[in-house]
Amino acid sequence: MPSTKKNQASILQKLSIETLNPMQEEAIAAINSHAEVMLLSPTGTGKTLAFMLPIITNLRADVDGVQAMILVPSRELAIQIEQVVRNMGTGYKANAAYGGRSIQKDKAELKHAPSILVGTPGRIADHIRRQTFALDNVRMLVLDEFDKSLEVGFEPEMKEILRALPELEKKVLTSATQEVAVPPFVGLRNPKVIDYSDQGSTKLQIKTVISNTKDKLEVLVKTLNHLGNQPGIVFCNFKETIDRVSDYLTANNIPHGCFYGGMEQQDRERALIKFRNGSHQLIVATDLAARGLDIPEIKFIIHYHLPQRSQEFTHRNGRTARMKSDGTAYVLKWVKEDLPDFIGKTEIEKLIDAPAPTASEWVTLFVNGGRRDKISKGDVAGFFLKLGNLTGDDIGDIELKHDCAFVSIKKEKANAAIALLDNARLKTKKVRVSAI
Repeated sequence: MPSTKKNQASILQKLSIETLNPMQEEAIAAINSHAEVMLLSPTGTGKTLAFMLPIITNLRADVDGVQAMILVPSRELAIQIEQVVRNMGTGYKANAAYGGRSIQKDKAELKHAPSILVGTPGRIADHIRRQTFALDNVRMLVLDEFDKSLEVGFEPEMKEILRALPELEKKVLTSATQEVAVPPFVGLRNPKVIDYSDQGSTKLQIKTVISNTKDKLEVLVKTLNHLGNQPGIVFCNFKETIDRVSDYLTANNIPHGCFYGGMEQQDRERALIKFRNGSHQLIVATDLAARGLDIPEIKFIIHYHLPQRSQEFTHRNGRTARMKSDGTAYVLKWVKEDLPDFIGKTEIEKLIDAPAPTASEWVTLFVNGGRRDKISKGDVAGFFLKLGNLTGDDIGDIELKHDCAFVSIKKEKANAAIALLDNARLKTKKVRVSAI
């Protein structure tokens, strides 16, 4: 536990952030001065930092155990927030707990309880029943994307957790949607509402691509060829559709990854890593990828299926044209299909015949050593530069995890690097290195 708190300026410097945006400034002031805050702001506007900075400020260095709990609707968001806290470099411990991994692994990490516990309601409620960690010092609770947690069926667990935390001094709820109802069990009395939900980008274009057949696979490929080498997401409503779309894209030589709830946790995490580091420029996903995930700037999204509700349409579109960037959402429409009213007026996109997008110049390598082995990002970079016979231009993003690391490198250098690095010593650990 740190003896002194890092101030906001030093945290922002460590994160390479020059200034906070107006939403973040207002949210931080509100969370510091109010017991209950509801923060409404579009995807991609920086809500995580907006609630994490005041939480860090309100942690006490002389108190052991969990002081702040953050409930999130998905495993990926839990992992992402845990990483944000680590990157802030405050010295306060944070752990993520979520379904899809061993409960024993959680218990081992929580044996020395963190100051900040991030997790899905199902797994956190499980730990509370098992009495894995003490609740006595939990004074702050964040329900991040709380409406999504309710949508995916976590209401019973959220109720259970709130009943177990009667001494809360601060509650923060966040959402990317304005039209959200806060259920009575949350116990909000007079929350301070910070509403930036109408501050979405004005640089988003919505266009329609007409398909002459009800099956839109052919027009999807033509659209992707038309768009070329740009990062984007294709949204589908069902896992079965993703399998079918993926097979068709593979048959048409369009590189891509997939992301949906039915995938193994490791596969989901690796799909996002490869998307973030540019090994894949395209990902085919369900609405699980529509909000809350740390993914790169995206130039377009394609609605292969339209969602049933206007809110999910908004969330999907919010993955592109984020902050100050522009972007386009394409709706694939069968010529005889009527679009729902929430789409509004759209421009028809005329497709140009073009070859398939080229594969990325990057590939991702897996290294079976991480933070628990006292390995840092700098250690990984040095390992690849010195022993892998690579230059700085050959190495892209490095993501360091608890027990492993993922490194993107230039594809033409991958085989030679693996031959040099596999079974070599990274600090004190002999590591395995392989492509994923």
